[in-house]
Amino acid sequence: MSQRQAPASNGSEEKLSLKETIAMGVGGMVGGGIFSVLGLAIAQAGHAAPIAFALGGIIALLTGMSYARLGLRYRSSGGSFTYLERAFRNPNIAAIGGWLLLIGYVGTLSLYAYTFGVYGSAMLGGNGENAAMHHLLETLVILSFLGINLYGVKASGTSELIIVTVKVLILFLFAAIGLFYIKPENLFPVFNQGYAGVIMGAALIFVAYEGFELIPNAINEMEAPERNLLRGIIWSIVITITIYVLVSIVAIGNLLPEEIQKYKEYALAVAAKPFLGQAGYMLIGLAALFSTSSAINATMFGTARLGMVMATERALPRAFGFRRRSNNIPWFSLLVISLATLLFINLANLTIISSFASSTFLMIFALINLAAWRLQQKIGIRNWIPASGLLLALASWLGLLGYLWQTERETLLWILLTYLVFSLVELMIPRDPVPEDDTPESSDKASKPGAT
Repeated sequence: MSQRQAPASNGSEEKLSLKETIAMGVGGMVGGGIFSVLGLAIAQAGHAAPIAFALGGIIALLTGMSYARLGLRYRSSGGSFTYLERAFRNPNIAAIGGWLLLIGYVGTLSLYAYTFGVYGSAMLGGNGENAAMHHLLETLVILSFLGINLYGVKASGTSELIIVTVKVLILFLFAAIGLFYIKPENLFPVFNQGYAGVIMGAALIFVAYEGFELIPNAINEMEAPERNLLRGIIWSIVITITIYVLVSIVAIGNLLPEEIQKYKEYALAVAAKPFLGQAGYMLIGLAALFSTSSAINATMFGTARLGMVMATERALPRAFGFRRRSNNIPWFSLLVISLATLLFINLANLTIISSFASSTFLMIFALINLAAWRLQQKIGIRNWIPASGLLLALASWLGLLGYLWQTERETLLWILLTYLVFSLVELMIPRDPVPEDDTPESSDKASKPGAT
């Protein structure tokens, strides 16, 4: 998920409770990725795919602790952008981090749209083989939500909570029933594809844990953040790990390796057939369409808002800050982000999309852990927490690069070239130094979007 819009705060509005904060984090992570990357995880880690998901969750937990401490110190809707500014004092580093976030969210948008197209075409009888239908559906879903966001039609907080509840209940139902039907011989030996496959699997599907970082952005709309911010992050990640591990166990226990390979992109729906029949297949398919639609809508607006914030901070061209006078919608940012997503999903396959998004967020989370480590005395965090998160994120990132070097060398070169181009362009832009005053109030003023 993503950097979604936090509810506006005023004196008459209620604050987010702990339950709503947890729902925000779970909704951000279980937003569509699990429906498509499950097959990738199993293809890499084999029977150890649940361990790969757990390893990704450990990295997310450590990074979540860093986010919680940074969020309490710098109570800003600028999120990661603000934290990098305060940690490094170099505006170019923060701006590069902002660029990474922006293109990372384009990657997640692409993943959700790709998943929508795969499940939509499969449910229409294409069995994942109708490429034209797949491209049509993934393009239409992006254009549809571009139109919705341009006109300012946003789902209410209540409806979003319902969406999160429904998709989580479906996945838990799938896991709870499926556990009684698994074939033990499908689960052993655990490391049937070697130990390295676990690391590759965790790195390749790490995008499935993107989303919890939106919680600190809503700190100013949260009840008792000193108590609930860390708890909300930890509980949301633990719930997500539980879902992913259980779902992957059921999928492996009910599908043969050749079935996983054949139906890799929508293996989760196929895994429901042995014990829930065609109804289960349709239920998981509908959950995927429901979940990805919600994720696209929220991610698109949140990413456009990030572009607007960066334009206000002069980290992006002024055009990204253009807004409609009638409803304050960042229309230019929406158009550019949607166009970039359309190009990506229609030119790349699932492995490229997932590896690009996972690589980008592993880098971002490594930077955030480094920021927390540098600010450990100010934010009051034990240094082993961000240090461990940093090392694990970097190790996973390097493992992903190694995997791409062996299997998708052109993809790797393309990803690295993208990072290099954005970084060089950013470093050539002169910027004013970050002010020394790093109180929560000053960082919030610097990072919240203002009128252009």
